[in-house]
Amino acid sequence: MKKFYGTGVAIVTPFQTDGSVDYPALERLIENLIENGIDYLISLGTTGESATLSSAEKKEIWAFTAKIVAGRVPLIAGIGGNYTNAVIEIIKNFDQQGFDAILSVSPYYNKPTQEGIYQHYKAIAAASDLPVILYNVPGRTGSNISAETTIRLAHDCPNIIAIKEASGNFDQFNRIMRDKPEDFMLISGDDPVTLPMIALGAVGVISVIGNAVPQLFSDMVRLALNGKWDAARIIHSKLIEFTHLMFADGNPAGVKEALKISGICGNTLRLPLVNVNAKIAAEISEELEKLNA
Repeated sequence: MKKFYGTGVAIVTPFQTDGSVDYPALERLIENLIENGIDYLISLGTTGESATLSSAEKKEIWAFTAKIVAGRVPLIAGIGGNYTNAVIEIIKNFDQQGFDAILSVSPYYNKPTQEGIYQHYKAIAAASDLPVILYNVPGRTGSNISAETTIRLAHDCPNIIAIKEASGNFDQFNRIMRDKPEDFMLISGDDPVTLPMIALGAVGVISVIGNAVPQLFSDMVRLALNGKWDAARIIHSKLIEFTHLMFADGNPAGVKEALKISGICGNTLRLPLVNVNAKIAAEISEELEKLNA
């Protein structure tokens, strides 16, 4: 599973000003990410505004993305939800061609117990021919996958290969690293703490800001994974303010603003998401200019 080491990017879904999917811009974005050293891509994670896309749109985006990527880097599909049988149905009808794994977010809103989370993922793992990556993001889902549940799933379900951890809980990261099977991967799901997570043993990151600064961010991750900590810390420090701005007025509003400034795609979002405010937009532009200097 070393194909998921390094920097993965949860790619945004570009929209035309009328709200329709902008496929030429999506192709430009994918090409830019691959050309600038990204190790793998995630299609239709949270950053891809998957919650606002119809089933037909998702199928079309997955097929288009797989066609453009054409096996040049590994590709992951974001497939999750809070009704287990519905997630399983999507997985069973999913066209796997060109995809290497599934990233599945923990059930949101209905706040299952740890046993409920365990049974949810166990059922998904049994239904999926592709490897499954857990996604823990309590700030969005309203519930946490405990370290104990993660470890239990890692031991009991051979095709659950990793967790994207965005809890921000270093005690939890420590416990996962201590107790996990040797080949189970901890992946950072939170850009600002990627460097310290790699120091703990994480194999990389699934990134938001990598959409906008793929070369710089993937360089930092690569340096850290190769033990070149001083060089990695220099880039980490350079990115602190930019990373803050990417989330200051919502995700993916921040990174779409940066992509608009860079000429890769527009900054249109689907409601209820809206663009960053004028002050944040100006600060993003200023910070991008510094990083590109």
